[in-house]
Amino acid sequence: MIYLKLFYSFFKIGLFTIGGGYASLPLIENEVVSSQGWITLQEYTDIVTISQITPGPIAINAATFVGTKVAGLLGSIAATLGTITPSVIIAIILAKIYYKYRSVDTMQGILAGLRPAVVALIGSAGASLLVPAIFQTGGISLLGVNINMVALIILVSATVALRKWKVDSILIIFICGVIGVLLSFVGLL
Repeated sequence: MIYLKLFYSFFKIGLFTIGGGYASLPLIENEVVSSQGWITLQEYTDIVTISQITPGPIAINAATFVGTKVAGLLGSIAATLGTITPSVIIAIILAKIYYKYRSVDTMQGILAGLRPAVVALIGSAGASLLVPAIFQTGGISLLGVNINMVALIILVSATVALRKWKVDSILIIFICGVIGVLLSFVGLL
């Protein structure tokens, strides 16, 4: 039954995601695009984009959108419950362990060891979104690689605005969304 399959797939993702929603993105991509084939890479990229601009945790939003696409309302409920169930169980267990052993040096060492893994997972999520957005068919071909120059210009402009001028990230998301809609109407994106 598809509902159990959705629950189980997202349960695995929720169980093995360490570091928050962005760290779960490569796992979600692997499960729903590569392993199950429920959606295409382009649909996945669109779902992640929508998940980032809607309120709530990105992993739960992505699970809800994928579940809806695959099996409607009940699919979204199954996928969402699959995503949050391991987190709730693990959070309760870890909270009890942390409060009991928080002053032990071994606990501090474990937490320090997990930090680089989390950074790597977040970097992988960023790369999996960057590659299909920038390196697409129909762009300018440089050394045999097609580059969507419009998307690259938007990326660089948004990065400069965020880093150099400290423009609010929500404003950047809104502006880039408006630019994307306008450019898609004229056929540039």
